[in-house]
Amino acid sequence: MPDPIAGYAIGGHDPVSYFVDNRPRQGSRKFSYKWGGAEWVFVNQGNLAAFKKNPEIYAPLFAACGAYALTNGFATSGNPFIFAIVGRKLIFFHSEVNRFLFLVNDRQLLAEAEANAQKTGCVPNR
Repeated sequence: MPDPIAGYAIGGHDPVSYFVDNRPRQGSRKFSYKWGGAEWVFVNQGNLAAFKKNPEIYAPLFAACGAYALTNGFATSGNPFIFAIVGRKLIFFHSEVNRFLFLVNDRQLLAEAEANAQKTGCVPNR
């Protein structure tokens, strides 16, 4: 879902950069792509091409909702600067504390978050 202020998915950050650079990087309108009900922006043509080929690999899990809150059945917006890659999936968190608590027991909590994602609306549009 698009960020209400930036108008782009995940606040205008390139989702591929989390995997390639291990950090969020601001994308450019020059390299944009509509997918899943939102416009995504990228830092370069290579990242755009990678996303177009397999968007499910790079798009954040839980439609960018905070993963730890989902384990308790709540939907919060995830912060694109507080993230982890778990099981080759990009996951956002609402706070550093939530990130820590999730990563301590990520397998069990991932399953709990997945169980609550649908009922909280934290699933991407496909």
